[in-house]
Amino acid sequence: MTMSQPETSSMKIYMRLLTYVVPYVSVFALSILGFVIFASTQPMLAGILKYFVDGLTNPQAALFPKIPYLRDLQLLQAVPLLLVLIAAWQGLGSFLGNFYLAKVTLGLVHDLRVELFNKLLVLPNRYFDTHNSGHLISRITFNVTMVTGAATDAIKTVIREGLTVVFLFGYLLWMNWKLTLVMLAILPIIALMVGSASRKFRKQSKKIQVAMGDVTHVASETIQGYRVVRSFGGEPYERERFAKASQSNTDKQLTMNKTSAVYTPMLQVVIYTAMAALMFLVLLLRGDASPGDLIAYITAAGLLPKPIRQLSEVSSTIQKGVAGAESIFEQLDEVSEVDAGTVERDRVAGELQVRNLSFTYPGTDRQVLRDINFTASPGQMIALVGRSGSGKSTLANLIPRFYQHSEGQVLLDGVEIDQYRLGNLRRHIAQVNQNVTLFNDTVHANIAYGDLAAAPREAVETAAADAYAKDFIDQLPHGFDTEVGENGVMLSGGQRQRLAIARALLKNAPVLILDEATSALDTESERHIQAALDQVMKGRTTLVIAHRLTTIEKADLILVMDQGQIVERGTHAQLLAQNGYYARLHAMGLDEPEMAKAVDIT
Repeated sequence: MTMSQPETSSMKIYMRLLTYVVPYVSVFALSILGFVIFASTQPMLAGILKYFVDGLTNPQAALFPKIPYLRDLQLLQAVPLLLVLIAAWQGLGSFLGNFYLAKVTLGLVHDLRVELFNKLLVLPNRYFDTHNSGHLISRITFNVTMVTGAATDAIKTVIREGLTVVFLFGYLLWMNWKLTLVMLAILPIIALMVGSASRKFRKQSKKIQVAMGDVTHVASETIQGYRVVRSFGGEPYERERFAKASQSNTDKQLTMNKTSAVYTPMLQVVIYTAMAALMFLVLLLRGDASPGDLIAYITAAGLLPKPIRQLSEVSSTIQKGVAGAESIFEQLDEVSEVDAGTVERDRVAGELQVRNLSFTYPGTDRQVLRDINFTASPGQMIALVGRSGSGKSTLANLIPRFYQHSEGQVLLDGVEIDQYRLGNLRRHIAQVNQNVTLFNDTVHANIAYGDLAAAPREAVETAAADAYAKDFIDQLPHGFDTEVGENGVMLSGGQRQRLAIARALLKNAPVLILDEATSALDTESERHIQAALDQVMKGRTTLVIAHRLTTIEKADLILVMDQGQIVERGTHAQLLAQNGYYARLHAMGLDEPEMAKAVDIT
């Protein structure tokens, strides 16, 4: 990689970041006007010193001898008055610049954060399988904050201090152009130092982001799995893991601060060396300039190092922002879920046909499903059984297109599922998984979630009753309006499962997928649920993955899977008679949950 490539790339990313400013261009223009006003006051302050020094010898002298009405204004009154006016003018500029730039940048960050979150909602499942949640959350929080710095502080510094340097140089050239050109000789050295530091800052910023993602990841894992941590005495391990991640982040931040701490004084030495040379030349070549002129010139030159130093330091802020924006744009540029379908139907009958279906997870060589064929008619219940890793859940996940198949066909009512619009396809499918997801909201909001939010309260209560959940809901402090806590932490496993089933019942979809949906229920709850499921399965295509015989022995068709293939198919009685895979599972106690788990057939 050549030296110019990272810089070009940085510029490209930063320019893309600035495209987010376009909707706020009028507000942005106001802030620039404010910074122009602010910067213009810097040479004014130096100029006022000239009149102050000249006024020391002749305070009665007129400031504006040739201007009517002002010719009687003596330096004695004019200098203090002008100082106050300049301060007021500077205050106005400062307010306009800071306030309106804050409006722009906070809007920009909000837009970026929202776009980033919205992108998460359309990314394919595979993306979440290969990226841990800590890093994804860190992008929305930490990385966006770094972009804020690049957008707010950096733009403010570049505009305000940049204009200040321009105005001061203009003033110096007007006062003594020869001396000022001598000062310019030092600028290439400053540019080299800034360029070198920029490359270091960007590299270090990327490392800091990754380290921050690790901190978020460890913390969120520990919070989510706190029961396991405490049950198995994982506190020392988690303490050490978090300390290590945090220390790594601290070390990287310190390295960046060290670079900045070394680089700023070095730059300062270079700038003040130039100032020393300038003072020598002023004293040597002062000619017939008045003391006021010389003081004004030296003061204006003395005001230059601060904005130049701040401009040089902005490099690190911009590089942090560029590094943050780079990871944000990486996610925004990810390919969304494929949704090229055009078919939309209000209701489907629910006939499901799977033909010659094979599937390999992207980026891997292992074929998870091989040549799967079956048909499920409306009202039929198909059960999938087999050992863990046999491909049952993968098959269930291909039907709502959580993963994209490339070999074979999956047809719903005779139409390949790829041809349906994604949202429309998923509207026809209700799914209940073993790992229930509930939101930190009320019971009612968790059942009537998403598309179901407009469902009448009576329908929500009926679905809860059918899922044998109403009894325990009525006993909660506020009934259906009780908050369930993060992921339903206030409820038992069985209660959470029943809410998930109530949600599926309320959806009233033609295709029902139950992936270990009754595994967290006690025997009595399961009996009631089974009765509710028997009702809800009528006229629906139901695909059940389960390890309890009570759930699957009534299935119209049982598919026995092993290593991604269907090795046996038939009813409960037919498969027992075959005395093969299914019969062996049955003999090992398929209908006893503990035994079933021991032989790991789920």
